[in-house]
Amino acid sequence: MSHAKLTEEFLKNEPKTDWHNETLWWVRSKRDVSSKGIPEWEELRSLASQIKDNVLSNIGNYLQEFEKNALANGVHVHWAEDGKEHNRIVQSIIEKHNAQRIVKSKSILTEECHLNQHLESNGFDVVDTDLGERIVQFAKQPPSHIVLPAIHMKREEVSELFHEHIQTEKGNSDPQYLTEAARNHLREKFLKADIAITGVNFGIAETGGFVVCTNEGNADMGVHLAPVHIACMGIEKLIPKFEHLGVFTRLLARSATGQAITNYTSHFHQPRPDQEMHIILVDNGRTKQLAREKFRNSLKCIRCGACMNTCPIYRRSGGYSYDATVPGPIGSILSPGFDLKKHKSLPFASTLCGSCSDVCPVKINIHEQLYEWRQVIAENGLDDMPKRFSMNIARKVLSSPKVYFTLGKIARKSLSILPKSLINNPLNAWGKQRDLPNPPKESFKEWYKKNRS
Repeated sequence: MSHAKLTEEFLKNEPKTDWHNETLWWVRSKRDVSSKGIPEWEELRSLASQIKDNVLSNIGNYLQEFEKNALANGVHVHWAEDGKEHNRIVQSIIEKHNAQRIVKSKSILTEECHLNQHLESNGFDVVDTDLGERIVQFAKQPPSHIVLPAIHMKREEVSELFHEHIQTEKGNSDPQYLTEAARNHLREKFLKADIAITGVNFGIAETGGFVVCTNEGNADMGVHLAPVHIACMGIEKLIPKFEHLGVFTRLLARSATGQAITNYTSHFHQPRPDQEMHIILVDNGRTKQLAREKFRNSLKCIRCGACMNTCPIYRRSGGYSYDATVPGPIGSILSPGFDLKKHKSLPFASTLCGSCSDVCPVKINIHEQLYEWRQVIAENGLDDMPKRFSMNIARKVLSSPKVYFTLGKIARKSLSILPKSLINNPLNAWGKQRDLPNPPKESFKEWYKKNRS
Protein backbone atom coordinates (compact mmCIF):
# COMPACT_ATOMS: atom_id res chain seq x y z
CA MET A 1 0.00 0.00 0.00
CA SER A 2 1.25 3.52 -0.82
CA HIS A 3 2.44 6.03 1.75
CA ALA A 4 -0.51 8.31 0.90
CA LYS A 5 -3.09 5.59 1.62
CA LEU A 6 -1.48 4.64 4.92
CA THR A 7 -1.24 8.29 5.89
CA GLU A 8 -5.01 8.63 5.49
CA GLU A 9 -5.44 6.14 8.34
CA PHE A 10 -3.16 8.14 10.63
CA LEU A 11 -4.90 11.42 9.81
CA LYS A 12 -8.33 10.11 10.80
CA ASN A 13 -7.46 10.89 14.44
CA GLU A 14 -6.86 14.62 14.09
CA PRO A 15 -6.09 15.41 17.78
CA LYS A 16 -3.52 12.62 17.90
CA THR A 17 -1.97 13.80 14.62
CA ASP A 18 -1.62 17.32 16.03
CA TRP A 19 -0.08 15.98 19.24
CA HIS A 20 2.39 13.80 17.27
CA ASN A 21 3.39 16.77 15.14
CA GLU A 22 3.83 19.13 18.10
CA THR A 23 5.77 16.60 20.19
CA LEU A 24 8.32 15.86 17.48
CA TRP A 25 8.74 19.54 16.71
CA TRP A 26 9.44 20.09 20.41
CA VAL A 27 12.22 17.48 20.17
CA ARG A 28 13.55 19.22 17.06
CA SER A 29 13.55 22.53 18.97
CA LYS A 30 15.57 20.95 21.80
CA ARG A 31 18.09 19.85 19.20
CA ASP A 32 18.40 23.42 17.93
CA VAL A 33 19.00 24.84 21.42
CA SER A 34 21.56 22.14 22.29
CA SER A 35 23.50 22.43 19.02
CA LYS A 36 23.76 26.21 19.37
CA GLY A 37 25.63 25.64 22.64
CA ILE A 38 28.54 24.23 20.61
CA PRO A 39 30.36 27.04 18.74
CA GLU A 40 32.12 24.52 16.48
CA TRP A 41 28.90 22.59 15.66
CA GLU A 42 29.19 22.99 11.88
CA GLU A 43 32.86 22.04 11.98
CA LEU A 44 31.93 18.88 13.91
CA ARG A 45 29.31 17.99 11.29
CA SER A 46 31.83 18.46 8.49
CA LEU A 47 34.46 16.42 10.31
CA ALA A 48 32.01 13.58 10.99
CA SER A 49 30.97 13.57 7.34
CA GLN A 50 34.60 13.42 6.20
CA ILE A 51 35.39 10.56 8.61
CA LYS A 52 32.42 8.63 7.23
CA ASP A 53 33.56 9.36 3.66
CA ASN A 54 36.89 7.81 4.55
CA VAL A 55 35.20 4.74 6.03
CA LEU A 56 32.96 4.17 3.00
CA SER A 57 35.92 4.49 0.64
CA ASN A 58 38.04 2.00 2.64
CA ILE A 59 35.41 -0.17 4.28
CA GLY A 60 37.01 -3.48 3.31
CA ASN A 61 40.29 -2.59 5.00
CA TYR A 62 38.58 -1.24 8.13
CA LEU A 63 36.41 -4.35 8.46
CA GLN A 64 39.48 -6.57 8.31
CA GLU A 65 41.25 -4.41 10.87
CA PHE A 66 38.24 -4.50 13.16
CA GLU A 67 37.93 -8.30 12.88
CA LYS A 68 41.64 -8.82 13.57
CA ASN A 69 41.58 -6.66 16.70
CA ALA A 70 38.28 -8.05 17.97
CA LEU A 71 39.57 -11.62 17.65
CA ALA A 72 42.73 -10.60 19.52
CA ASN A 73 40.46 -9.30 22.30
CA GLY A 74 38.81 -12.71 22.63
CA VAL A 75 35.59 -11.77 20.82
CA HIS A 76 33.94 -14.24 18.41
CA VAL A 77 33.39 -12.50 15.06
CA HIS A 78 30.69 -13.64 12.60
CA TRP A 79 29.77 -12.38 9.13
CA ALA A 80 26.20 -12.27 7.81
CA GLU A 81 25.35 -11.56 4.20
CA ASP A 82 21.69 -10.83 4.94
CA GLY A 83 19.04 -10.84 7.65
CA LYS A 84 18.33 -14.55 7.38
CA GLU A 85 21.97 -15.46 7.90
CA HIS A 86 22.16 -13.03 10.83
CA ASN A 87 19.16 -14.72 12.46
CA ARG A 88 20.61 -18.19 11.90
CA ILE A 89 23.88 -17.15 13.56
CA VAL A 90 22.05 -15.74 16.59
CA GLN A 91 19.97 -18.90 16.89
CA SER A 92 23.05 -21.14 16.62
CA ILE A 93 24.73 -19.28 19.51
CA ILE A 94 21.58 -19.58 21.62
CA GLU A 95 21.26 -23.30 20.90
CA LYS A 96 24.95 -23.89 21.64
CA HIS A 97 24.33 -22.62 25.19
CA ASN A 98 20.96 -24.35 25.59
CA ALA A 99 19.51 -20.92 26.33
CA GLN A 100 15.82 -20.01 26.32
CA ARG A 101 15.51 -16.53 27.81
CA ILE A 102 16.89 -13.58 25.86
CA VAL A 103 16.94 -9.88 26.76
CA LYS A 104 17.54 -7.41 23.97
CA SER A 105 18.28 -3.68 24.04
CA LYS A 106 17.30 -1.30 21.25
CA SER A 107 18.66 -2.36 17.87
CA ILE A 108 17.31 -1.11 14.56
CA LEU A 109 19.41 -3.76 12.80
CA THR A 110 17.63 -6.63 14.57
CA GLU A 111 14.30 -5.01 13.66
CA GLU A 112 15.51 -4.84 10.06
CA CYS A 113 16.37 -8.56 10.18
CA HIS A 114 13.07 -9.45 11.97
CA LEU A 115 15.07 -11.24 14.67
CA ASN A 116 12.31 -11.28 17.29
CA GLN A 117 9.83 -12.96 14.99
CA HIS A 118 12.43 -15.53 13.96
CA LEU A 119 13.39 -16.46 17.53
CA GLU A 120 9.82 -16.48 18.84
CA SER A 121 8.72 -18.78 16.01
CA ASN A 122 11.47 -21.17 17.15
CA GLY A 123 10.29 -21.20 20.76
CA PHE A 124 12.61 -18.66 22.39
CA ASP A 125 11.47 -15.97 24.83
CA VAL A 126 12.75 -12.57 23.64
CA VAL A 127 12.18 -9.48 25.79
CA ASP A 128 12.88 -5.97 24.52
CA THR A 129 14.22 -4.05 27.50
CA ASP A 130 14.13 -0.48 26.19
CA LEU A 131 10.93 0.98 27.66
CA GLY A 132 9.58 2.22 24.33
CA GLU A 133 10.49 -1.05 22.61
CA ARG A 134 8.79 -3.05 25.37
CA ILE A 135 5.63 -0.97 24.94
CA VAL A 136 5.41 -1.67 21.20
CA GLN A 137 6.32 -5.31 21.82
CA PHE A 138 3.30 -5.59 24.13
CA ALA A 139 1.21 -3.95 21.40
CA LYS A 140 2.61 -6.39 18.81
CA GLN A 141 3.79 -3.44 16.72
CA PRO A 142 7.17 -2.47 15.26
CA PRO A 143 8.79 0.81 16.40
CA SER A 144 7.33 3.88 14.69
CA HIS A 145 10.50 5.95 15.22
CA ILE A 146 14.12 4.78 15.49
CA VAL A 147 14.85 6.72 18.71
CA LEU A 148 11.34 7.14 20.17
CA PRO A 149 9.76 3.78 19.27
CA ALA A 150 6.40 4.41 20.97
CA ILE A 151 6.04 8.10 20.11
CA HIS A 152 2.75 7.35 18.33
CA MET A 153 1.13 6.18 21.59
CA LYS A 154 -0.29 8.35 24.37
CA ARG A 155 0.22 7.46 28.01
CA GLU A 156 -3.43 6.34 28.38
CA GLU A 157 -2.81 3.68 25.72
CA VAL A 158 0.38 2.60 27.49
CA SER A 159 -1.59 2.34 30.75
CA GLU A 160 -4.06 -0.05 29.12
CA LEU A 161 -1.26 -2.18 27.71
CA PHE A 162 0.52 -2.38 31.07
CA HIS A 163 -2.72 -3.27 32.83
CA GLU A 164 -3.23 -6.14 30.39
CA HIS A 165 0.33 -7.48 30.40
CA ILE A 166 1.86 -6.67 33.80
CA GLN A 167 -1.32 -6.11 35.83
CA THR A 168 -0.85 -2.44 36.70
CA GLU A 169 -3.73 -0.50 38.19
CA LYS A 170 -6.40 0.04 35.56
CA GLY A 171 -6.73 3.64 34.45
CA ASN A 172 -3.55 4.82 36.20
CA SER A 173 -1.59 6.65 33.49
CA ASP A 174 0.86 8.46 35.75
CA PRO A 175 4.25 8.29 33.94
CA GLN A 176 6.27 7.68 37.12
CA TYR A 177 3.95 4.87 38.22
CA LEU A 178 4.11 3.21 34.79
CA THR A 179 7.91 3.57 34.60
CA GLU A 180 8.40 2.00 38.03
CA ALA A 181 6.07 -0.86 37.08
CA ALA A 182 8.11 -1.46 33.91
CA ARG A 183 11.35 -1.38 35.92
CA ASN A 184 10.09 -4.04 38.34
CA HIS A 185 8.79 -6.16 35.47
CA LEU A 186 12.07 -5.97 33.54
CA ARG A 187 14.32 -6.55 36.55
CA GLU A 188 13.06 -10.12 36.78
CA LYS A 189 13.78 -10.63 33.07
CA PHE A 190 17.36 -9.38 33.48
CA LEU A 191 18.04 -11.68 36.45
CA LYS A 192 16.84 -14.77 34.59
CA ALA A 193 18.35 -14.02 31.17
CA ASP A 194 20.65 -16.55 29.49
CA ILE A 195 21.65 -14.29 26.59
CA ALA A 196 21.89 -10.51 26.17
CA ILE A 197 21.62 -9.02 22.68
CA THR A 198 22.58 -5.43 21.92
CA GLY A 199 22.96 -3.27 18.87
CA VAL A 200 26.10 -1.26 18.13
CA ASN A 201 26.31 2.50 17.66
CA PHE A 202 29.98 2.64 16.75
CA GLY A 203 32.57 -0.03 15.99
CA ILE A 204 36.20 1.09 16.26
CA ALA A 205 38.55 -0.51 13.74
CA GLU A 206 41.69 0.51 15.63
CA THR A 207 40.75 -1.31 18.84
CA GLY A 208 38.24 -3.97 17.79
CA GLY A 209 35.89 -2.55 20.44
CA PHE A 210 32.41 -1.14 20.06
CA VAL A 211 30.17 1.39 21.78
CA VAL A 212 26.48 1.16 22.74
CA CYS A 213 24.60 4.36 23.62
CA THR A 214 21.43 4.22 25.73
CA ASN A 215 19.48 6.45 28.11
CA GLU A 216 18.09 3.72 30.35
CA GLY A 217 21.11 1.55 31.10
CA ASN A 218 19.18 -1.50 29.96
CA ALA A 219 21.93 -2.66 27.60
CA ASP A 220 24.46 -2.60 30.45
CA MET A 221 22.12 -4.40 32.82
CA GLY A 222 21.57 -7.21 30.33
CA VAL A 223 25.21 -7.59 29.35
CA HIS A 224 26.56 -7.47 32.92
CA LEU A 225 24.23 -10.21 34.15
CA ALA A 226 24.01 -12.60 31.19
CA PRO A 227 26.78 -15.13 30.53
CA VAL A 228 26.64 -14.48 26.76
CA HIS A 229 26.64 -11.14 24.94
CA ILE A 230 25.69 -10.99 21.23
CA ALA A 231 26.27 -7.62 19.54
CA CYS A 232 24.66 -7.04 16.13
CA MET A 233 26.33 -4.43 13.93
CA GLY A 234 25.73 -3.11 10.43
CA ILE A 235 29.05 -2.88 8.60
CA GLU A 236 28.59 0.87 8.04
CA LYS A 237 28.81 1.57 11.79
CA LEU A 238 32.62 1.52 11.73
CA ILE A 239 34.85 4.48 12.54
CA PRO A 240 38.62 4.26 12.02
CA LYS A 241 40.15 5.33 15.35
CA PHE A 242 39.20 5.71 19.00
CA GLU A 243 40.03 9.43 18.81
CA HIS A 244 37.19 9.88 16.29
CA LEU A 245 34.56 8.67 18.74
CA GLY A 246 34.27 12.02 20.53
CA VAL A 247 33.18 13.71 17.32
CA PHE A 248 30.18 11.41 16.98
CA THR A 249 29.15 11.24 20.62
CA ARG A 250 28.97 15.05 20.70
CA LEU A 251 26.69 14.98 17.66
CA LEU A 252 24.51 11.94 18.33
CA ALA A 253 22.52 12.78 21.47
CA ARG A 254 22.20 16.48 20.65
CA SER A 255 20.74 15.60 17.25
CA ALA A 256 18.48 12.87 18.63
CA THR A 257 16.96 14.34 21.81
CA GLY A 258 18.76 17.60 22.55
CA GLN A 259 20.88 16.03 25.31
CA ALA A 260 24.58 16.80 25.63
CA ILE A 261 25.28 13.06 25.67
CA THR A 262 23.37 9.83 26.23
CA ASN A 263 23.10 8.79 29.88
CA TYR A 264 25.11 5.64 29.16
CA THR A 265 27.91 5.48 26.59
CA SER A 266 29.17 1.94 27.17
CA HIS A 267 32.45 0.62 25.76
CA PHE A 268 32.95 -3.09 25.10
CA HIS A 269 36.37 -4.46 24.22
CA GLN A 270 36.51 -8.00 25.50
CA PRO A 271 34.40 -10.47 27.47
CA ARG A 272 34.83 -10.75 31.23
CA PRO A 273 36.42 -14.03 32.44
CA ASP A 274 33.08 -15.81 32.95
CA GLN A 275 31.46 -14.48 29.76
CA GLU A 276 31.37 -15.21 26.04
CA MET A 277 31.09 -12.27 23.60
CA HIS A 278 30.05 -12.42 19.95
CA ILE A 279 29.74 -9.72 17.32
CA ILE A 280 27.87 -10.22 14.06
CA LEU A 281 28.87 -7.99 11.14
CA VAL A 282 25.87 -7.65 8.84
CA ASP A 283 25.70 -6.54 5.21
CA ASN A 284 22.02 -6.98 4.29
CA GLY A 285 22.10 -4.71 1.25
CA ARG A 286 24.69 -2.24 2.48
CA THR A 287 27.35 -3.06 -0.11
CA LYS A 288 24.69 -2.73 -2.83
CA GLN A 289 23.86 0.75 -1.52
CA LEU A 290 27.58 1.53 -1.39
CA ALA A 291 27.79 0.71 -5.10
CA ARG A 292 25.02 3.19 -5.93
CA GLU A 293 27.10 6.34 -6.35
CA LYS A 294 24.19 8.75 -5.87
CA PHE A 295 22.95 7.00 -2.71
CA ARG A 296 26.12 5.83 -0.93
CA ASN A 297 26.05 8.87 1.38
CA SER A 298 22.97 7.40 3.08
CA LEU A 299 25.31 4.87 4.71
CA LYS A 300 26.79 7.68 6.81
CA CYS A 301 23.60 7.69 8.92
CA ILE A 302 24.20 7.37 12.69
CA ARG A 303 20.48 6.72 13.41
CA CYS A 304 19.78 9.87 15.42
CA GLY A 305 16.27 10.41 14.02
CA ALA A 306 16.76 14.18 13.59
CA CYS A 307 15.46 14.06 10.01
CA MET A 308 12.22 12.49 11.26
CA ASN A 309 11.72 15.06 14.00
CA THR A 310 12.00 17.94 11.54
CA CYS A 311 10.18 16.43 8.53
CA PRO A 312 6.72 18.02 8.02
CA ILE A 313 5.55 14.84 6.27
CA TYR A 314 6.73 12.35 8.91
CA ARG A 315 5.40 14.46 11.76
CA ARG A 316 1.94 14.49 10.19
CA SER A 317 1.84 10.96 8.78
CA GLY A 318 3.42 8.79 11.50
CA GLY A 319 6.05 6.07 11.20
CA TYR A 320 3.73 3.27 10.12
CA SER A 321 2.74 5.08 6.93
CA TYR A 322 6.21 4.21 5.57
CA ASP A 323 5.73 0.43 5.99
CA ALA A 324 9.47 0.05 6.58
CA THR A 325 11.87 -0.58 9.47
CA VAL A 326 13.40 2.88 9.15
CA PRO A 327 10.71 5.48 8.40
CA GLY A 328 11.01 9.16 7.60
CA PRO A 329 13.38 10.87 5.14
CA ILE A 330 16.41 8.60 5.64
CA GLY A 331 14.20 5.52 5.45
CA SER A 332 12.76 6.81 2.19
CA ILE A 333 16.28 6.61 0.76
CA LEU A 334 17.21 3.24 2.27
CA SER A 335 13.97 1.32 1.67
CA PRO A 336 13.83 1.62 -2.16
CA GLY A 337 17.28 0.02 -2.20
CA PHE A 338 15.76 -3.10 -0.62
CA ASP A 339 12.59 -3.24 -2.73
CA LEU A 340 12.05 -0.48 -5.27
CA LYS A 341 8.59 -1.64 -6.36
CA LYS A 342 7.22 -1.94 -2.82
CA HIS A 343 8.63 1.39 -1.64
CA LYS A 344 8.23 3.43 -4.82
CA SER A 345 5.91 5.92 -3.11
CA LEU A 346 8.36 6.85 -0.32
CA PRO A 347 10.67 9.25 -2.23
CA PHE A 348 7.54 11.23 -3.10
CA ALA A 349 6.57 11.51 0.60
CA SER A 350 8.64 14.67 0.85
CA THR A 351 8.31 18.38 0.13
CA LEU A 352 12.04 18.43 -0.76
CA CYS A 353 12.29 21.41 1.62
CA GLY A 354 15.80 20.32 2.69
CA SER A 355 15.16 20.58 6.43
CA CYS A 356 16.28 16.96 6.84
CA SER A 357 19.64 17.72 5.22
CA ASP A 358 20.03 20.85 7.35
CA VAL A 359 19.74 18.94 10.65
CA CYS A 360 21.63 15.77 9.66
CA PRO A 361 24.70 15.55 11.93
CA VAL A 362 26.79 13.88 9.23
CA LYS A 363 25.60 16.12 6.39
CA ILE A 364 23.79 13.52 4.30
CA ASN A 365 22.21 15.26 1.29
CA ILE A 366 18.88 13.59 2.05
CA HIS A 367 16.51 15.72 -0.02
CA GLU A 368 18.79 15.48 -3.06
CA GLN A 369 18.85 11.68 -2.79
CA LEU A 370 15.05 11.60 -2.53
CA TYR A 371 14.91 13.58 -5.76
CA GLU A 372 17.36 11.13 -7.39
CA TRP A 373 15.17 8.16 -6.37
CA ARG A 374 12.22 9.85 -8.07
CA GLN A 375 14.20 9.88 -11.32
CA VAL A 376 15.08 6.19 -10.92
CA ILE A 377 11.43 5.31 -10.27
CA ALA A 378 10.30 7.21 -13.38
CA GLU A 379 13.06 5.66 -15.51
CA ASN A 380 11.93 2.20 -14.42
CA GLY A 381 8.29 2.96 -15.30
CA LEU A 382 7.18 2.55 -11.68
CA ASP A 383 5.56 5.96 -11.30
CA ASP A 384 1.76 6.05 -11.36
CA MET A 385 0.12 6.16 -14.78
CA PRO A 386 -2.03 9.26 -14.00
CA LYS A 387 1.06 11.12 -12.78
CA ARG A 388 3.05 10.13 -15.87
CA PHE A 389 0.19 11.20 -18.11
CA SER A 390 -0.23 14.56 -16.39
CA MET A 391 3.53 15.22 -16.38
CA ASN A 392 3.70 14.53 -20.13
CA ILE A 393 0.89 17.02 -20.71
CA ALA A 394 2.61 19.56 -18.45
CA ARG A 395 5.87 19.09 -20.36
CA LYS A 396 4.16 19.85 -23.68
CA VAL A 397 2.32 22.87 -22.28
CA LEU A 398 5.34 24.38 -20.50
CA SER A 399 7.60 23.89 -23.53
CA SER A 400 5.33 26.01 -25.75
CA PRO A 401 4.76 29.65 -24.68
CA LYS A 402 1.85 30.03 -27.08
CA VAL A 403 0.04 26.94 -25.72
CA TYR A 404 0.88 27.96 -22.12
CA PHE A 405 -0.60 31.45 -22.42
CA THR A 406 -3.65 30.24 -24.35
CA LEU A 407 -4.47 27.56 -21.78
CA GLY A 408 -3.82 30.07 -19.00
CA LYS A 409 -6.55 32.34 -20.40
CA ILE A 410 -8.96 29.44 -20.73
CA ALA A 411 -8.21 28.24 -17.19
CA ARG A 412 -8.72 31.69 -15.64
CA LYS A 413 -12.12 32.08 -17.26
CA SER A 414 -13.19 28.47 -16.63
CA LEU A 415 -12.26 28.47 -12.95
CA SER A 416 -14.27 31.61 -12.33
CA ILE A 417 -17.52 30.01 -13.59
CA LEU A 418 -17.13 26.24 -13.06
CA PRO A 419 -18.29 24.68 -9.74
CA LYS A 420 -15.61 24.01 -7.10
CA SER A 421 -16.72 20.38 -6.96
CA LEU A 422 -14.76 19.93 -10.18
CA ILE A 423 -11.57 20.26 -8.11
CA ASN A 424 -12.76 19.23 -4.64
CA ASN A 425 -14.08 15.73 -5.21
CA PRO A 426 -13.13 12.20 -4.01
CA LEU A 427 -11.62 11.32 -7.40
CA ASN A 428 -9.06 14.11 -7.18
CA ALA A 429 -6.51 13.26 -4.50
CA TRP A 430 -4.99 16.77 -4.69
CA GLY A 431 -8.33 18.45 -4.08
CA LYS A 432 -9.33 16.39 -1.04
CA GLN A 433 -7.64 18.72 1.41
CA ARG A 434 -6.71 21.67 -0.79
CA ASP A 435 -8.50 24.46 -2.58
CA LEU A 436 -7.48 26.64 -5.51
CA PRO A 437 -7.34 30.40 -4.92
CA ASN A 438 -9.66 32.65 -6.89
CA PRO A 439 -8.17 33.07 -10.38
CA PRO A 440 -6.80 36.51 -11.34
CA LYS A 441 -8.51 38.44 -14.11
CA GLU A 442 -5.31 38.66 -16.13
CA SER A 443 -1.85 37.13 -16.24
CA PHE A 444 1.26 38.97 -15.07
CA LYS A 445 2.37 39.28 -18.69
CA GLU A 446 -0.91 40.95 -19.64
CA TRP A 447 -0.69 43.27 -16.64
CA TYR A 448 2.92 44.16 -17.48
CA LYS A 449 2.07 45.02 -21.09
CA LYS A 450 -0.60 47.45 -19.89
CA ASN A 451 1.46 49.01 -17.13
CA ARG A 452 5.09 48.91 -18.24
CA SER A 453 5.04 52.49 -19.55
